[in-house]
Amino acid sequence: MFNDKDFDVILNATVFDRDGEKVGKVGQLYLDDQTGRPNWITVNTGLFGMSESFVPLDDTMSLNGDRIEVPYEKALIKDAPRIDADGHIDPAQEQELYNYYERDYGTTDRDLDRDAGVLSTDRRDELHTDRDGRGLRTDREHVTEGESLTASEERLNVGTEEHEAGRVRLRKYTTTEQQTVTVPVEKEVLTVEREAVTGDSARPGALRDHGDIEEEIVLREERPVVSKEVHDVERVNVGKETVTEQRQVTEEVAKEHIEIEGDTDRVRDDR
Repeated sequence: MFNDKDFDVILNATVFDRDGEKVGKVGQLYLDDQTGRPNWITVNTGLFGMSESFVPLDDTMSLNGDRIEVPYEKALIKDAPRIDADGHIDPAQEQELYNYYERDYGTTDRDLDRDAGVLSTDRRDELHTDRDGRGLRTDREHVTEGESLTASEERLNVGTEEHEAGRVRLRKYTTTEQQTVTVPVEKEVLTVEREAVTGDSARPGALRDHGDIEEEIVLREERPVVSKEVHDVERVNVGKETVTEQRQVTEEVAKEHIEIEGDTDRVRDDR
């Protein structure tokens, strides 16, 4: 059974149905006037969580950390009888809720003028100041004539900061390759022309008187000569520039809403 030690945990908890599906955040906590124990909670349901559905607190549900697990389907909770979460439940309304959830109303004598009390505002403020750590009230604030109620919202402040994204190094290295070039070269070759002698060309003496005759002729030729010279073929200029690109950031922000309940026909909304 829940007790007053669980108040702050319950008020900051989220309700999950029997299938583990999230129903909504706890809105208010109601106490039994006779025992002082938690008896009912309201769960924020509907569009943007602007409606509150009553769920009974009993031994059939469990509290695990910030999770309250109840033995009912989400649809059943959302369709619970519409009762104003104004701080009190009269016996007839409580009986209607017990019948809806098919729970035993109990045999304890209950005075017809005794209501199931809501956890006092002072007690709520003592136990917690926000639901999600962001300054949002979990209890329903009551405004009387001449007072005002302010709704707040969170807004994103987005900036930039500089981080090292990478480094670039330039390195020069040498490779070798084979090149073949055709070079024209000249060389001298010996040419011999033989010509027959005709007519009278007799000379006195004998052949042996002249002896052997040798004649040396020098032949020349060109040979390829290779040399190297260095030429600049490419120049790399290194610099940095800043470019701008668009990036999207996504973050969850909370916004408070103020709804009007009761006889809205007698309310003039100047919004």
